[in-house]
Amino acid sequence: QVQLVESGGGLVQPGGSLRLSCAVSGSGFRFWKMGWYRQAPGQQRELVAGIISGGDTNYADSVKGRFTISRDNAKKMLFLQMNSLKPEDTAVHYCNTAPAVQRYWGQGTQVTVSS
Repeated sequence: QVQLVESGGGLVQPGGSLRLSCAVSGSGFRFWKMGWYRQAPGQQRELVAGIISGGDTNYADSVKGRFTISRDNAKKMLFLQMNSLKPEDTAVHYCNTAPAVQRYWGQGTQVTVSS
C-alpha cells in the first residue's frame, strides 16, 4: 500500500526559503516519476516540478530557477528546495506520482509567503 507524507511547510517572508520533504511507503518508488504539486485557494491543483528515476527534472515556468526537486531512492524520499519565495507561492503543496494517482494524495503541507 502506497502512502505519501509531506512535511516542511510553514510561514516565510518573501525572498525566503523552505525545503519540503515527502516520505514514501510502498515498493516501486525508485521506478516512478514523481512530482510536487500545489493548490492555492480557489485554484486548481497544478504540477510545479517533476523528476524521473534517473534524476532528470522539469519545472513549471512560474518556479523555474527558484525551485529544485530531488529524490533519494534508497530512502524513498522526495524533496523540494524552494528559494526566493513569493507571495504567489502560497499554497498547500503535495507530492504524488506524475501523472498523479488519485488515491495517493496525502494531506499536503501548507506554505505561506507573507511579510
